[in-house]
Amino acid sequence: MSASTESASSPALSTLRRVFGYPAFRGEQQAIVEHVSEGGDALVLMPTGGGKSLCYQIPSLIRSGCGIVVSPLIALMQDQVSALKLLGVRAAFLNSTLPPEHASVIERELLEGELDLLYVAPERLTTPRFLQLLAQAKIALFAIDEAHCVSQWGHDFRPDYIQLSVLHERFPGIPRIALTATADQATRGEIVERLALQQARVFLASFDRPNIRYTVVEKDNPRRQLLRFIRASHDGDSGIVYCLSRKKVEETAKWLREQGLSALPYHAGFDAATREAHQTKFIRGDGIIMVATIAFGMGIDKPDVRFVAHLDLPKSLEAYYQETGRAGRDGLPSNAWMAYGLQDMVLQREMIEQSQAPDEIKRVERQKLDALLGYCEAPSCRRQVLLRYFGEDSEPCGNCDMCLSPPETWDAAEAVQKALSTIYRSGQRYGAGHIIDILRGRETPKVKERGHENLSTFGLGSAIGDAQWSSLLRQCVATGLIGVNEHGGLILLEACRPVLRGEQGLQLRRVRDTHAAAPSVRREIEFGSDEERALWAALRQCRRQLAEENNVPAYMIFGDVTLKQMLDLRPQSLEAMLDLTGVGERKLALYGTDFLAVLQQR
Repeated sequence: MSASTESASSPALSTLRRVFGYPAFRGEQQAIVEHVSEGGDALVLMPTGGGKSLCYQIPSLIRSGCGIVVSPLIALMQDQVSALKLLGVRAAFLNSTLPPEHASVIERELLEGELDLLYVAPERLTTPRFLQLLAQAKIALFAIDEAHCVSQWGHDFRPDYIQLSVLHERFPGIPRIALTATADQATRGEIVERLALQQARVFLASFDRPNIRYTVVEKDNPRRQLLRFIRASHDGDSGIVYCLSRKKVEETAKWLREQGLSALPYHAGFDAATREAHQTKFIRGDGIIMVATIAFGMGIDKPDVRFVAHLDLPKSLEAYYQETGRAGRDGLPSNAWMAYGLQDMVLQREMIEQSQAPDEIKRVERQKLDALLGYCEAPSCRRQVLLRYFGEDSEPCGNCDMCLSPPETWDAAEAVQKALSTIYRSGQRYGAGHIIDILRGRETPKVKERGHENLSTFGLGSAIGDAQWSSLLRQCVATGLIGVNEHGGLILLEACRPVLRGEQGLQLRRVRDTHAAAPSVRREIEFGSDEERALWAALRQCRRQLAEENNVPAYMIFGDVTLKQMLDLRPQSLEAMLDLTGVGERKLALYGTDFLAVLQQR
């Protein structure tokens, strides 16, 4: 079939090419578009940058009438309408920023069939007046964007979304499409139930964003760590830095500016004009870093955000996934970087316990926090942990810090026993800092005041550094050996008994060098000569052959960082190869001779 014939026989593809200028659909886009265009309901779960908006924009253009898009954010409405208008689409929005006379014009255009798409906030849509207006108009479809906002189990609950079931009740013959970039099983179930989408077809795209590199570092002067990360991998790039508090947002943005970076603060405490001004600068500018609370980001359509950094622990893996998904929407290599420590865990647990939420919601929030801690303390591929949370299996990615620089482990059973015993003997009331002081044998005023220098475990951990003790306690919390009470004190959990009695061994990760730069973003290798290009190809061929012989992914042999160092440094002995990143003794023994042979032939 010729291209022209195919285009003529497919209104969806014709619209895609003609209006949006794309040669073909991606993934399940075409199936979604055709299903909704034919009048079917749909629940679409697709990652940020996956092209969700086309899934309702094109059916709105194909079907008779106007597509009504429920959107929770004013900024998102305005950006999408502006973009659509540039494409010649008759689009408009109704929200609180419009003067009454302007809103009246748009309502008249809706009634007279002069609009293809109309974006509306959920609180406006569910008013009796607007529902009556819709009853008089020709409606093509209802699109419910950011559908996870309907879920009380989700991280972005919006009460107005619960009322959207009225669309099914009032307009049973009009197709509905609910879309979200993130939802675990519980959230998906609530979306289906609350929006009455039991008969909808579910389209579940892969949650994987292979262009994003995930890195988690242990906090040790996090601002300095952030600066090293930006300098090493993203000098001059646009990025987002998330902080938990408004005060920290402003202080961090100020500090980054003092270091010569273009940084702006954003949080809900600023007036609307300031927020809009900063957001506009970020979206339109180059190389601007937005330091923000979670008030910033949902619906931000900036494709060249090269990194998202977290200086504080987010609330859940859903929140983390959605926030990091704002990086690399254009598909180019980008970074998701996070610094966290034990105090982050304590703070998040305190926020859960002190909230006014019902016990059932608190229980779910604790489970979500536990899943996030499991991600942070993962001993292997982070992408596998992240995707598994969303019900998706994957191979090790080769593009996260755990894959690029696998951690060392150590037999920590004895050290954990000392920590557990110290927590128990001190009364299961104190935070990590005090427990570490006891283990390290420090006679601080607090230790002496409580007589804890007399405990049998006092000073038994002096041979282990503070950073390793902190990491050990975090890993024990993440694996359920230790809990945190409502006051931030460490307590023993039932699962610790076999370890405490010496019946169970325990391998934990060694603490990483917090001063080491994070793995940089993948970039094209630049070659200075044909000889360099040939050597690079030979090194990769050697790695590929070894990977096939050992039936392992190529990155498990040596990562690109190691191969690049081989290319640059040209080591001529096995001893010299030990100086390369990623070359340990075991790998040197297994693979060093093969790579050395390639290097010595050039």
